[in-house]
Amino acid sequence: MTHQSSLIDKKEAQDRYGFYGRLKAEFPSQLLVDATEVCNLACIHCPHPDFKKSHHYDGRSLTIDLNEKLVDEVKKYGQGITQYIRYASNGEPLTHPNIYEMLDYAKKHSGVAVTLTTNGTLMTEKRIEQLLTIGVDVIDISIDAFSPEVYAKIRVNGNLNITRNNVLKLLELAQKSKSDTKVVVSYVEQPFNQHETQDFETFWKAQGAAYVVIRRLHSCSGAKTELAEVRRKETVIERRPCLYPWERIVLNARGDLSFCPSDWVHGSYIADYRTTTIYETWHGEFYQRLREAHLSNNYSNHSFCGQCPDWQSTRWPNEGRSYADMIEEFKDLE
Repeated sequence: MTHQSSLIDKKEAQDRYGFYGRLKAEFPSQLLVDATEVCNLACIHCPHPDFKKSHHYDGRSLTIDLNEKLVDEVKKYGQGITQYIRYASNGEPLTHPNIYEMLDYAKKHSGVAVTLTTNGTLMTEKRIEQLLTIGVDVIDISIDAFSPEVYAKIRVNGNLNITRNNVLKLLELAQKSKSDTKVVVSYVEQPFNQHETQDFETFWKAQGAAYVVIRRLHSCSGAKTELAEVRRKETVIERRPCLYPWERIVLNARGDLSFCPSDWVHGSYIADYRTTTIYETWHGEFYQRLREAHLSNNYSNHSFCGQCPDWQSTRWPNEGRSYADMIEEFKDLE
């Protein structure tokens, strides 16, 4: 479905949603760098196993020059506006052969917080020391289980004993070196693990994690088709604009700019970053039309958004806790 009747009045939507709080018209408050398409796991809640078999996949990794271009733009336009650059998304960042060089450049030159989301399986002691030396502001490890048995079911090809020991070593070395790096562990709650949620949270808080993030299961913008159908049927609130067009831009491993961090089919493609800038894109016609589509609840020209049931999981400022709130709290602690 690409068009829906206006469940929220357009004027009401315009009054309630748009640029306010941390959301800035001048430049994105978040930049997501999808550094690579490669991942060493095959998690059951993630579209990557299907993505890897599709024509969209080519095992690409983002080039160093485009990473530097993004960082330089943040330095020029994002001071006091951009909260952070987040290295995450559709692949495992630590498989990128130049990821430490990219993180180091971002940390030294961006002037904003730099965060890394990883599955933690490749964090040897040497690599941990590299990350701490670089001074990555937040390292977020996706674990999703408390017991090895559940981990094996959810994070296919992974071993919880290895991942857990890596994270414990990270916590130990961060404390020993008096690093400012905040260590976060995260957990996508789903049918296989929901009985372990409390144990997971209790354990990692006791180990000294700066924060334990419990995420809601979503359909990855419709890529998990069965879950997407369930979410559509369960939706009981009025459709409202998704937060993303006012908050972020994604630079993916292809070198493309897109507007959705959970796009696995290039349905949120905007432009080739080699031929434009983030600043121009943010102020350009594409984003203006996309925002208008969300405010008017008319997705006839934006079918990717129209079919997505995950808009309800985004949290506007002051409408529930978000990842951005956690980052802000970490800054307040410094």
